[in-house]
Amino acid sequence: MIVAGIGCRKGAAAAAVEAAVIAALAARGLGADRLAALATSSSKGEEPGIKAAAAALGVPLVTIAQGELEAAGHGIATKSERVLALTGVGSVAEAAALAAAGSGAQLLAQRVVVGPVSCALAQSKIAS
Repeated sequence: MIVAGIGCRKGAAAAAVEAAVIAALAARGLGADRLAALATSSSKGEEPGIKAAAAALGVPLVTIAQGELEAAGHGIATKSERVLALTGVGSVAEAAALAAAGSGAQLLAQRVVVGPVSCALAQSKIAS
């Protein structure tokens, strides 16, 4: 199972979220059909752009509680000092992807930034 973790600035448009997801998938040679879910922090779960992008991509949106983000944050590969100061994790996208993909998940793609959106990919321990 592949999960796209999303971090964004408030008010990011669905098109920007979709573009970041497609860019992250394309960087790994994957199509959108391989995507199982979008994931983000619980504080971003009501962002209209993220919700609309999940619907457009035909996948569920998984929101990750702060404690789970912080626990998954130990497995991130990149770190933004700004994001760390604001959210308590160095990359919301990477931490959300790892947390949603489950125990033993691996980062498949470090975060890519497209405009106001960052997207990272994680794969569950058992590939689907």
